[in-house]
This record gives sequence, C-alpha cells and structure tokens, in this order.
Amino acid sequence: MTAPQTRQFVRKTMASPVGQLWLYASDAGLAALLWREDNGRHLPGAAVTGKDHPTLVETERQLREYFAGARRSFDLPLDFHGTDFQRLVWTTLLAIPYGETRTYAQVAESIRNPSAVRAVGAANGRNPISIIAPCHRVVGSDGSLTGFGGGLENKAKLLALESAQADLFGARSASTVGRTQRA
Repeated sequence: MTAPQTRQFVRKTMASPVGQLWLYASDAGLAALLWREDNGRHLPGAAVTGKDHPTLVETERQLREYFAGARRSFDLPLDFHGTDFQRLVWTTLLAIPYGETRTYAQVAESIRNPSAVRAVGAANGRNPISIIAPCHRVVGSDGSLTGFGGGLENKAKLLALESAQADLFGARSASTVGRTQRA
C-alpha cells in the first residue's frame, strides 16, 4: 500500500477594507480565504508562500473589484475541502444573490433538509472560502447578524457594501435594504 500523497498549497496575504486576508490555492483552485493566519492547518497538505500563483493573483484582483463595488459575483475555480454535507452547504451559499440574505433555515430548506438548521450553521461556520462563498449573507431567523469568522463588525461591513452597491445599481429599493429575502 502506498501512503496518500500530500497536496501542496500556495498562500499569500492581501490587505483589504475589512483587514488582512489570507488566500490559499491548490492546482485545482482557491482552497481558502481566511481572516487570520492559520498556516493552512485546515487543508490536507502543506502551504508555502507564493504570491505569483495564478489563482491567487486572480482572486486578489476580483476581491479588489468587489471591495471597489465593481464586482457582484466571482468567477474562480474553487477547491473546497470538507465533508459532503459541508461542501453541499458551501455550494448552496454561492447561489445567494449579491445584496440579499438568507436565514440558516432557508439554507436548510434549499438543500432539502429543513431539520438541519444547526448543521447548516456549523457548516457555514467552517466555510473555508469566506466572502466568495458568501457565508456573510446568512443571518439569524430574526434577521440578526450571527457568527462570522471575520467578526460581526466585518459581516456588517460586507452586507452594507453589498446593500449600498445594490441600491446604486437599482437592484433593490430602499425598503428592502437589510431585510431577509425569501428563497
């Protein structure tokens, strides 16, 4: 029997309006966007610094456009690492429209498992590709801001950024800003 091969990940940091972000990529795509350095311990392999990796360069470019209000969705190869259930939840996050929110219950319903609200919350909390797989768009059942790896202040900043831009583009009226949209 041969031992499983260790995968190689490349990392870089970027400054952003919500603080320092740590980006990790594999040959398959973006594997993590983290709010604090953890040396890739959540990834199945070693991470080395490499600021010229094409996925990392493109991720940083698209994030800069997002923070400038010029990008509403991301077009990046993603390399999620987690359980099948976690990957299902994270993939579902990708479908939440820019400038809108969903509750944990709505996400559970959208994966056809309405009793899995707590499991959805746990998976959302372990989302390795924050912002791009927009876990910040998931809120409590009463619309309150709950748990976020980057902190609730940054979650509020991201939602405000998206609400302001959505209004500028005429996508939402002022009466819907900050309210949870039904799935």
